[in-house]
Amino acid sequence: MDAIEHTITAAIQDIHADLRAISLKVHDDPELANHEFNAHAVLTDYLEEKGFTVERTAAGLATAFVAEFSNSSKGRRVGFCSEYDALPGVGHGCGHNLIAISGVACAMAIKALLEKNLIQGSVVLFGTPAEEHVEGKVIMVSKQVFQERVDYALMLHPYSFDINYCQMLAMDVAQVEFFGKAAHAGMAPWKGINALDAFMQGWNNVSMLRQQTLTSNRIHGIIEQGGKSPNVIPDYVSGRFAARAVKYNDLVVLKKKLENCFQSAAEATGCTYKISWSPHGSVTDVFMNDTLTTAYRTYMEKEGVQFEPRVEEEKKLSGSTDFGNVTYVLPATHPHFGIGIDAPIHSTAFAKAARTEKAHEHVIRAARCLAKAAAKVFVDDTLYAQMQADFKKGKQ
Repeated sequence: MDAIEHTITAAIQDIHADLRAISLKVHDDPELANHEFNAHAVLTDYLEEKGFTVERTAAGLATAFVAEFSNSSKGRRVGFCSEYDALPGVGHGCGHNLIAISGVACAMAIKALLEKNLIQGSVVLFGTPAEEHVEGKVIMVSKQVFQERVDYALMLHPYSFDINYCQMLAMDVAQVEFFGKAAHAGMAPWKGINALDAFMQGWNNVSMLRQQTLTSNRIHGIIEQGGKSPNVIPDYVSGRFAARAVKYNDLVVLKKKLENCFQSAAEATGCTYKISWSPHGSVTDVFMNDTLTTAYRTYMEKEGVQFEPRVEEEKKLSGSTDFGNVTYVLPATHPHFGIGIDAPIHSTAFAKAARTEKAHEHVIRAARCLAKAAAKVFVDDTLYAQMQADFKKGKQ
């Protein structure tokens, strides 16, 4: 492994300045989900220049891409992910500029091993848009983009501290609509059927449901349309709700309870209603492959990074990611790395920190360790079999 580890370190160091430039280009031009045209061009142009075969669209998504380098039609196949969409009003408050270059760094490191014939097989970098809409990878998985190209996959996510086993929640989003009957609110309100009353009754039902559901479950929503005038009984009201749970099976149960909240509200008020869940399907929880995660953690610890015990990490709840769907079709890992700031993700403070030299050095270290972990499993038959066994055993 010495030659492999040295090659990985040197390969990433050789493109250190390139990675910094790409990170800043993506960060300073924040683009929203499915409109990441500049980031997509920056990444695909660079990868083509470096010798990857690049498919500039994937799964019908204009800003998705698949970049591959191979030295053999046989051998093992490893994949990494880059993300590059931003948040409205916040910019890169989730640090996707860092995720973008972490994927590039890892792919370039494995490419260097292939070019030197230290390993046989292929490396694929998946450009995955619209993570903030938690749909890009869901669509790509449904179209077999990952399954047909790689045997296992890895990616990184910036965070306020280093952690591997935080709980990434399964999630689905519902569009909720109530249909009533308009009437003059002062002259003859009894002739109307109040869609806003129905929505608020449903809202209150959801609020009461929270006490009777698992403490790890999450339900949150907004009103999108609440009526046009206070002088008119609203005949149409709509909103969006997100439901989350630690495990996908718990999410299925929670979704049904949420639907009951709105169904009963419609019946009580005389309205009709419609609930439309995400057309692409739910986001699953993240199934961390223990073999891959342990290999990454070992390399990070060698570089001086300290982690809490797994049992403590698993007590921490995080958000959701469409990479969860990848982890249930392939062995995969999704560790979080600290960027040297005590600020929550999805904040302007985190967005500012994601541009700093300190954050850049932290992502380079994490990418170096992730690439080494991927390579170690690639070349070690025992570890490779163990990774597969972990996956087949399922999430415990």
